[in-house]
Amino acid sequence: MSRPTAAAGAALPLRVDVAIAGAGAAGLFAALCAARAGASAALVSATPLAQTASYWAQGGPAAALGPDDSFELHLLDTERAGRGAVRRAAAEALVREAPARVRDLQELGVRFDTDRHGRFVLALEGGHSVRRVVHAGGSATGRRVVRALSALVAEEPRIAVLEGDRARASGLLSRDGRCVGVRCADGRDVLARATLLATGGAAALWARTTNPPGSLGAGLLLARLAGATLADLELMQFHPTAVIGVPGREGFLVTEAIRGEGATLHDACGERFVDELAPRDEVSRAIQLRMRQTGSRSVGLDMRAIDPARFPNVVGALREAGLDPARELVPVAPAAHYMVGGVLTDLRGRTTLPGLYALGEASCTGLHGANRLASNSLSECFVFGRRAALSALDEPAHEAGRAAPGRPELTPPLPAVEPSTRGALWRHAGIERSATGLRELLEDPHPLARLIARCALMREESRGVHHRTEFPAPDPALDRHHLVVAPPERGAAIAWEEWAPGAGPGAAGAPGSAGSSDAAGSSDPAESSGPAGSRDSAVSSGPAVPSGS
Repeated sequence: MSRPTAAAGAALPLRVDVAIAGAGAAGLFAALCAARAGASAALVSATPLAQTASYWAQGGPAAALGPDDSFELHLLDTERAGRGAVRRAAAEALVREAPARVRDLQELGVRFDTDRHGRFVLALEGGHSVRRVVHAGGSATGRRVVRALSALVAEEPRIAVLEGDRARASGLLSRDGRCVGVRCADGRDVLARATLLATGGAAALWARTTNPPGSLGAGLLLARLAGATLADLELMQFHPTAVIGVPGREGFLVTEAIRGEGATLHDACGERFVDELAPRDEVSRAIQLRMRQTGSRSVGLDMRAIDPARFPNVVGALREAGLDPARELVPVAPAAHYMVGGVLTDLRGRTTLPGLYALGEASCTGLHGANRLASNSLSECFVFGRRAALSALDEPAHEAGRAAPGRPELTPPLPAVEPSTRGALWRHAGIERSATGLRELLEDPHPLARLIARCALMREESRGVHHRTEFPAPDPALDRHHLVVAPPERGAAIAWEEWAPGAGPGAAGAPGSAGSSDAAGSSDPAESSGPAGSRDSAVSSGPAVPSGS
């Protein structure tokens, strides 16, 4: 059995097979997959376990589990929501493997909501044509999943957990053009065969957000500074129903599943004005337009006909703040929620920098296209988290017993985020963007804000979550294309690339870009179904519905 090892002395590095930065759903699941495949892992987290952004997720994983659902229907909904920009191979991988990953979570002790016959109680969310979203404790899914996985990680002898602000990943280590580990804020190095970034997104860079304060895109900048390619940074998804004007609950997300159960949206005159279950980009723009037309800073979410027992954490949080959703409308407005872009990867999580992987919201596989289908992101954490963890074990082993010729190179320190940057992104890179505002954003002191502005200026069209006032329609020539951001040492150029069917990130140069081994239908062991971490289980033949036990 492989275990984390370190020589005596606090300053000496910890040596593992896999180093994982970030302890949300993706990082926790990847660590368990690696450990259960016999590898040693180190989980580096800036917050204590079970206090990450995933903890607050209200929706669950989306998977074709119902009798009226299928892989093909889930794929169709994903591509429709992605507005012509989805990478089909990534979407095929997700829809085919998501049911098996839900079964993995059950085997790991996550108790999803079921009826008295043991069948999943599936929720309907925006953009889905059928009920497809698995929940635990109503809208407490993130809490239940993260708690269960955190407990298993804490008990697993193959996983070393470094948590707290002093354990925050402050830099990536590289040698001879290869990522070899991560540096913690306290100066300790974790050396590994493969380093996995599961650091989340960047929605907290915007002044109004549903995300915790730490979601500032740190993983994206770490990867860029180390030499990896980024993609689609202009694509920030805004959640339509974030609470506004309620002290203590500003930005609190009201899950889409509540609208799936019949809650409605009303303007200042009490009129309904949008299909509440349209994809998120459409609903957010409709709310923005109606607020502008009526001069209001919010619209009302009417959930008075919804059984409060179905969503106890949402109802409880609002009542604690003095608002009773069973008696009055909830004031909501869009807020920055999910970074669709990220570190460019192939379908095994490999970035363009050898030895470095990215997964979850920190990555960009092309799965979401230009607009994420609700709850596909949690499925992504488990499907691609497992793929990345198992692929990482194919990396060459480090020579743990031999002294390295000098310390590895370290990426430069990350810049601080000023309040002015958050305000500028909200004003100039919000639901609607213009060339005038984006050019002003080019002068922002924060490098990620400037990159977002450059990408948004290059996308001279409106597609999904990106709406340019001067270019209100999509450009058909940009179907299935995405923007690739080269690292500084390659000139920091931004260029259009087309997603190649079944291939890696094409001209970006990631491993697997030549072909079939990266396709959804390949014989890659990371695609097999079965227990988390298993490398030799049979491939699932269909969307079997697991029991609720």
